[in-house]
Amino acid sequence: MKTKFWVPLLAFVLLSFAGMAQKIPFLQVGIKGGVNITKVDGKSFSDEFMYGYHLGAFAQVRLGDKWQLQPEVLFNQYNTKVDTTLSNVIHIENFKNVKLNYLSIPLLLSYSPTKLISFQAGPQFGILLDKNKNLFENGKDAFKAGDLSLLGGVQLNLANFRVSGRYFIGLADINDAGSSDKWKNQGFQLSVGLRII
Repeated sequence: MKTKFWVPLLAFVLLSFAGMAQKIPFLQVGIKGGVNITKVDGKSFSDEFMYGYHLGAFAQVRLGDKWQLQPEVLFNQYNTKVDTTLSNVIHIENFKNVKLNYLSIPLLLSYSPTKLISFQAGPQFGILLDKNKNLFENGKDAFKAGDLSLLGGVQLNLANFRVSGRYFIGLADINDAGSSDKWKNQGFQLSVGLRII
């Protein structure tokens, strides 16, 4: 799916959050972006982590003095390298790097022992936008259309700024190539966010 689709979608979500935040005093809204350090865990892929990025919007709903719910909508790019095992199986010489673009929806529960720091955990649902059809000569999809991950991390709340670090691990097998290998996304996210409302 092309940039023409997801940029207006993220803008729409951000504007919707902003409209709600003006009417609801316990709701905050912002934008965020950062780096992904990821790999696909499985026999067919290299154990090396590679860099990608994420962009999107977040909301924080106050549930009490120390608890918040933080839903997000992110465009996530994950990069990984193919191991020689997969290259040998599918007989492709020049195919080395895999780029997976997801529309991700994390739903995090945050606990803030102080105003400065929040500990976060929760699920992340992903919709694959780019299926890398060039992986196989017959155009068969190599990766499933959806992903489910578990996230955990820490967020620093510096006035209107948010700085966060997370680890995520895939719970779902994303292999749609027909082999018995299990492929799971795994990695780290480092983000900077700005609360705008």
